[in-house]
Amino acid sequence: MSQLKPSFSRRPLAIVLLGVTGLGVLGLIVGAVSWATVCSGASCPSLTGLEAYQPRQTSRLYAADGRFIAELGQERRTLVRLDQIPQHVRDAVVVTEDKRFYAHGGIDFYRVIGASFANIRAGGIVQGFSTITMQLARNLFPDRLDARDRSPKRKLREAKVARAIEARYSKDRILELYLNQISFGNGAFGIETASQRYFGKSVRELTIAEAATLAAVLKGPGRYNPRRFPERAIQRRNTVVELMRRANVIADSSASLAKAYPMRLARRRGGSAETAPYFVEYVRRLLEAKYGKRLYEHPLKVYTTLDLDLQGAAERALDRQLRIVESGQAGTFPHRTYEQIMARAAGGGQEESRTVSAYLQGAFVALDPRSGAVRALVGGRDFEDSQFDRATQALRQPGSTFKPIVYATAIQSGRPPSYLIDDSPLSVPQLDTAKPWQPQNYDLKFLGPMTMRKGLEDSRNMIAIRLGMEIGEQSVVAMAAGFGLSTPVPPFPSIHIGSAEVYPIEMVAAYSVFANLGWRVPTAPVVRVEDEKGATIFSAEAERMQVLSREEAWLMVDMMKGVVRRGTAAGSVGQYFPIPSGGKTGTTNDGGDVWFIGYTADLVAGIWVGFDHPKQIMSNAQGGRLAAPAWTSFMREVYERKPAPPDWPRPVTLTSRSIDEVTGLLHTSACPADDTYTEYYLPGTEPTRECPRRAAAPKKP
Repeated sequence: MSQLKPSFSRRPLAIVLLGVTGLGVLGLIVGAVSWATVCSGASCPSLTGLEAYQPRQTSRLYAADGRFIAELGQERRTLVRLDQIPQHVRDAVVVTEDKRFYAHGGIDFYRVIGASFANIRAGGIVQGFSTITMQLARNLFPDRLDARDRSPKRKLREAKVARAIEARYSKDRILELYLNQISFGNGAFGIETASQRYFGKSVRELTIAEAATLAAVLKGPGRYNPRRFPERAIQRRNTVVELMRRANVIADSSASLAKAYPMRLARRRGGSAETAPYFVEYVRRLLEAKYGKRLYEHPLKVYTTLDLDLQGAAERALDRQLRIVESGQAGTFPHRTYEQIMARAAGGGQEESRTVSAYLQGAFVALDPRSGAVRALVGGRDFEDSQFDRATQALRQPGSTFKPIVYATAIQSGRPPSYLIDDSPLSVPQLDTAKPWQPQNYDLKFLGPMTMRKGLEDSRNMIAIRLGMEIGEQSVVAMAAGFGLSTPVPPFPSIHIGSAEVYPIEMVAAYSVFANLGWRVPTAPVVRVEDEKGATIFSAEAERMQVLSREEAWLMVDMMKGVVRRGTAAGSVGQYFPIPSGGKTGTTNDGGDVWFIGYTADLVAGIWVGFDHPKQIMSNAQGGRLAAPAWTSFMREVYERKPAPPDWPRPVTLTSRSIDEVTGLLHTSACPADDTYTEYYLPGTEPTRECPRRAAAPKKP
């Protein structure tokens, strides 16, 4: 019996081969057509500007004394020639970014094939194939080639432009352009700017380890930021060093030394390598709103009001105070500290600059009340970690720092500082709930009738609430607007103790009305702006608006001097700062915001401390304990370098009387002498009744 042999039809196989060949030919045709037409019209940039390329000129900011502060530009870079860049710096970048750079013609087909297979296996884009030349095409023309677009068409355009670049320029010229254009994060574009930003030295001076660090940053400027994630940056740096060793561009001994080299970054001040970064960003936003793209396309000279000495003092005072609070010196701090959170982040936390942070934050603003000039502004602890400006962008409850506006309204309504208000329990019906609002004093006690002056000094909530309700919420709302608060202040009784949110810079500026004896001057961070030809295109003009009469304002100043001398700020301010000053502590009911705003005749300053997501800072949180010491530290440093201003002169139109503090009535021999003090009055508001006979008031233990 013969064995049957399998027979195969050649026809199906031929059809398959023909189909594959046809698809291949079709693919080549489609590819050729796509390659030929991908840059049709104006979809790809011209290369005519490459040789003449210069970085956009930046607008420059100057301090009040003319010292340079910062550049304002979308991209900050300093150009260097390739022969000024050490060979090991070039090698670090080439080995890391495009190891076959000198062998391909703009497209590395080995990487294309390898990346394609890797992405197919992963079911997504996990590996790229951009060469240095393709990256140059993207970075030189960001308006034409959107960096967020990762489509095949976009890549094809990059490749087309890269081939054109390779056809026109030498490899060294391409590498030079690339090293001057690539982003190293934190607004640093180009190898020279990055070298200065991270290491405080020229690229000419970089060691192998430092060169490898910058090459490591290119992998992900946010993820491998050596300031925020030093451990991660060192690991990536050592990977780059190893790649350099394997490529035989450095010796084994040099690689070993570079891997062991400690991370030594340029020292930064106040949480950033920039000078006054929150102030710079504040001014940039204002100028961008006014001038738009002109700010970046035409160099402007911007002369600001910033005092660099006061700025440094504010940064030091805020940083020192926040560290004291976190250390537990002011009471048990039940949260993780800034150092703990940043150390944990270095092991794999947030990669880009954040809007909010998890650690204790603060803001500090100092103004010249006479001109509205912003002399210092600190919007947070670490600009590189969080660029959100808590001084100008955050909305926070002012707590008791709002009370002087209530008292100013009462003074203007004809109530004298000796006006008596009852510090007793209060129950206010609420429209949205059957449960009435029953506010409390901070110490949960009620002390009975007391003068307005005493109520402000000791920050008694019941006094402020009853007083505000008596004069009317609408009157207080109108006064708040007059003081310059732009945020809504709803006409509810709780506003009298600071429940309506405010911008800290506006709350601080409001106290200028007191320092100026009644006049409000709008905040002005910029003095003038000049165009590229030196012509002045903007000049600030101080506008003065009278909010209180000189007499009304002086009475408020005198009452607020009592806060510092005898009241809630006596232990943290009055005891250490002898220059005539007034101020007010502030603490919200939940202990989530603490404040102190104070002033002399020529300087108003305020500090806020709290968390971005409001929560209790600690038990028994108080503005006098947690915020005011920073104000005192700042003011003491400031007035060591400048003469102290005089006290506010008392207007001659005010009258004075000897008053019994307990009753607020005229003192007579029938009342204890220990309770007597001199009070001042607007004419016609003096008490006419005499103090009744009584025993001396019990003294505080």
